[in-house]
Amino acid sequence: MQQTPNQSTSASSVSGTGHACAHCSQAFDVTEEDLQMLDALSPIIGGKKYPLPPPTICPEERERMRLAQTNHINLYERTCDLSGEKMISSISPDKPFKVYKQEQWYSDRWDPLEYGKEFDFSRPFFDQFKELSWSVPKPALFTAFQYDENCAYTNNAGKNKNCYLIFDSDENRDCYYSYSLNGCVDCSDCYRARKCTLCCECIDCVQCYESIYLQDCENCSNSAFLKNCIGCKNCLMCSNLRNKEYYVENKKVTPEQFAEYRALLGSRKSLQRAGERFAKLKLEYPQKYIHGVQIENVVGDYLVNSKNAYMCFDSEDLWDCRYVYQGFMPLKNCMDLQECGEGERLYNCSVVGYNANSLIGCDQCLQQVSDLLYCTHCFHCTNCFGCSGLRNRKYCIFNKQYTKEAYDALAGKMIEHMQKTNEWGQCLPMEMSMFGYNESTVQEYFPLTKQDVEARGWMWSPVPEQKDAHPGPFSNVPDDIGDTTEAVCKGIYQCPVTKKAFKIVEQELELAQKLHIPLPVTSFFQRHKERMALRNPRKLWKRTCSKCSKEVITSYAPERPEEIVCEECYAKAVY
Repeated sequence: MQQTPNQSTSASSVSGTGHACAHCSQAFDVTEEDLQMLDALSPIIGGKKYPLPPPTICPEERERMRLAQTNHINLYERTCDLSGEKMISSISPDKPFKVYKQEQWYSDRWDPLEYGKEFDFSRPFFDQFKELSWSVPKPALFTAFQYDENCAYTNNAGKNKNCYLIFDSDENRDCYYSYSLNGCVDCSDCYRARKCTLCCECIDCVQCYESIYLQDCENCSNSAFLKNCIGCKNCLMCSNLRNKEYYVENKKVTPEQFAEYRALLGSRKSLQRAGERFAKLKLEYPQKYIHGVQIENVVGDYLVNSKNAYMCFDSEDLWDCRYVYQGFMPLKNCMDLQECGEGERLYNCSVVGYNANSLIGCDQCLQQVSDLLYCTHCFHCTNCFGCSGLRNRKYCIFNKQYTKEAYDALAGKMIEHMQKTNEWGQCLPMEMSMFGYNESTVQEYFPLTKQDVEARGWMWSPVPEQKDAHPGPFSNVPDDIGDTTEAVCKGIYQCPVTKKAFKIVEQELELAQKLHIPLPVTSFFQRHKERMALRNPRKLWKRTCSKCSKEVITSYAPERPEEIVCEECYAKAVY
């Protein structure tokens, strides 16, 4: 395993200065605020403080490494290695891991301490931790399965009912083919929607009802193709409206005219033409430089109710955080996180939370966890170092039990060893991921070809053959929802882009009929990719407001065609 170059550079020499990333050679800054945060996050063990060094890897590469540890949307059929049951898993059957059905993994039928090992001070930490972590059985999925009902095909999700292919989603009912839903009912093909009902193809929307193709909208209903609208009803092809009813292309119409226009969207050809028209129309209206609500002193995008957040994205309830992505619940005094929530003093972690405190380098550790160093799949644990698969344990190192005094002594020596090997404070390396680059979440944000991935020495997973491949001709999805019957649910269809086979489920047909829209002709994976492309990237540029020339930091690249304005000028434009 490759080791990170020497980290002996002093803190004062890197503060606010450009340095070359040890992975990609890109120049990046380590600011005084970064150093202050690292100092505050440095752990104290046995009365001694172990300082976290300044990063030698740029923020983008640190994000890449965290994203590589998780697979959300790729699911496989395999057999539970403990019970022999057939199951759905995010870990493909070709991987060299023991994988247990969740009910079995959380049971008392196996003991993770049986996999315990002594730490070898003649070898790097990450090499040994990978060997241990890969030997310990893994749960097939990552869900709150004990609270789910009829949700076998979901992942990184919980407390859902009658849901199919939804991911990173909680507390939903009768929802399908979506990502990041919270508290939604009867929704399909949505991305980051909260408390929405009867919605389809809605992105970054809150409390919307019976609507299609909305983006960045709140409290809108019975509408289609809206952007940046609030409190609108019966509107079509509009942008930047507030509390309007019966508008088409930002112009007042009669209820009869609106009904006539809306009825046309039952045809796929008409829907496609409307989408093409709307893509041009929304460029005629100014865009606020940031997607944010109730924010103070933030740099980032897609933020809600956050203060003092720097380079943070897709998060809410942040306080004094840096480089946080997809924070799903309150976070305070955290740095370099991916998909974390309800925690304090977290660093270099992914998928941790639910009362998490003082964690470094951890992945998929949830529910009352504290003072963990480089642990994976640990729950209800405290004071553990280099452990995997533990539940309700404390003072463990490499899955071996110690007394508090022995733990403090050995943990301190291990950190000193990691300081010498330049591993202390680093992210979990790419080589520790259980997933191929192409099946992990990283491929969605940092796409690479198989050749590029293998050239870097990372894993690429082969695409498994479809066992249910259709031997005969593929069916055609009807063009108009008015011509669509239940027979559509009996056919097999092929996505023209991905070439993947897919089906139409009965619930999907029922929702399309309620919303009077045609059924999709592409697979979920392609639709998910297209929705992601409509959102801004997790990158920032300096620009000036087109109205007042005030400098802003925005996720709209300078070459994009949108007119970008500051907060004050945007308010004047929409109110």
